[in-house]
This record gives sequence, C-alpha cells and structure tokens, in this order.
Amino acid sequence: MHSQRVPLLAIALLLSSCALRSGQAAEPTVKLPSGITVEEQPTNPNAIKIVLIAGSSTYKPGEHDYLAGCVVLMNLLRQSPGVVPVLAIDWPEKPQTLEGAKAIVMLFDGGDKHALLKGDRLALIQKLANEGVGIVQLHQAADYPKTQGDRVRNLVGGAWEQGFSQRAHWVAKFQTFSAHPIFRGVTPFSVDDGWLTHLRFAPEKRGITPLLRTVSPTNAKTKEADDGAIVSWLYERPEGGRSFTFTGGHLHKSFAEEGYRRFLVNGILWTAGVAIPAPGAPVALDATDLNLPASEK
Repeated sequence: MHSQRVPLLAIALLLSSCALRSGQAAEPTVKLPSGITVEEQPTNPNAIKIVLIAGSSTYKPGEHDYLAGCVVLMNLLRQSPGVVPVLAIDWPEKPQTLEGAKAIVMLFDGGDKHALLKGDRLALIQKLANEGVGIVQLHQAADYPKTQGDRVRNLVGGAWEQGFSQRAHWVAKFQTFSAHPIFRGVTPFSVDDGWLTHLRFAPEKRGITPLLRTVSPTNAKTKEADDGAIVSWLYERPEGGRSFTFTGGHLHKSFAEEGYRRFLVNGILWTAGVAIPAPGAPVALDATDLNLPASEK
C-alpha cells in the first residue's frame, strides 16, 4: 500500500464523466490520482483496515466532493501507525474489500439515493456491525428515508428524517470540548457547513454520546442544549460495536482547519477501536494538497 500523500489536483473533475453504477449501457473508466488504487487490499495481515466508500457524484467542485474528501481522509489516516485505508467508489465491487475491516466510512448521497438502500447492502452492513465493525457516516450519509429510520437508528443511533429534521447552512464555531478521547488534541475550529439537524435518535438516546452542537443564528426556537442542536455523536450499539456521525462535511475547504481534521480522524479511529494518543491522531496536511482556488485559501 502506498504511504505517501496523494495529490488532489483536478480531483473534482475525475468523476464528471463517471456514469452512475445503475445499469447504464457503458461505464466510463474513472481516472484516479497517482498513488490511488481502488480497493487495494492491505498486504500486512495485522493491518488496521478502514474502508472508505466515496460517492461518485459531485454537487460542484468543492461541494459534496465525496471522492476528494475520502482521498484527504486516506492521507490523514495513513499517518497513524498500522492503519491502512482502502478506497471504494459508490460501493465495493470486490467481496474481500469489506472483509476484515475494523471500520467502514460512508461519504455519499443520502435520502432515496442512499447507497445502503440497494439490494442487500443494509443487511450486509448490519451483519458486519453485529460482528463489531465500526460504522461512520459523514454528511448526507446520515439522511435516510423515513421507512428505514428505525432500522438504521439501531445501527448508527440517529438519522435525518424528511418532515421532521432540518438542514441549513451557517458558520459554526466549536471552541470547548469534553474529555472524551475523540477530542484529544482537537483545537478550536470554525467551519461554514450544511448542517443536518433535529435528527431523530434512538429511544431515550440510549448508547448515544453527543459530541458537537450548533444552532443556526436565525433559529430563535432551538437552544444549543436541545437535542435538535446535535450535529455529531457517538453510538455504542447494544450488541457491541461503535458508530460515529458528523453531519457536516459539505465544503472540501474545511479540511484546511486542523481541529476539524483531527476531530474526524479521531472519530474514525475510535470507531475502529484504535487507541487515540494523548496529543490526538497525526493529521499533517499540505494546504496545496487541497487544490483550493486562491480565493478560498
């Protein structure tokens, strides 16, 4: 497995010609950045394998850039000793990709387009979760149709629900954190994001540890202490295993914030059962790797 960081030059354009894997007559080949091989398996049997599933769609460059986001997360996770990230696009094609995974990270469209809704995928993920595999959902992956709500709440603790939950954009500042290991080394950060809020959680929030809360400056009804303000949480499943959710992640440029990067990486590692060091996970990042326009740096 390659250990160097993967440059993100032109990554927003990589999938612009990629047909959705839904039975179209021809599927164009996706050209990936140098250093990335899709579903490349660890060669070390003792590797801590973390599978990242990136959606092939992009709302616009820098927004819902699922592949670009997963590439950054791969570069960051590789900095933790023994951790080997594996990338899949839309859904793993090789049966062995999910085998032996300590955690599965989902960053793709939600709602009716949710990748877990196809075939027997949700049942497969539930089986892996029952075996103790960690489940991470980022941004839109926390959005499920209402008919699947109870089922996924047992898996991840909470879900965005049409007609009950809300979504909106605003700048949120996170300056104080609890003593949970996920916050080790996390410095204050501020991000402009598309937050999924007012989620419906498991009954009595059993097994849930809220991590981050934020309220829209235009929302006079919701208080930061309310459940409706929760935008990130942990879930320790009754049958064992862990889940981590962060409903932000809309803008790719947010990775420039060190506290943001460490929070996400710590969360993924915790979900995989990896001990988080006292200073937090290493998350070095060269700003040029984000390939941001000069106006956004």
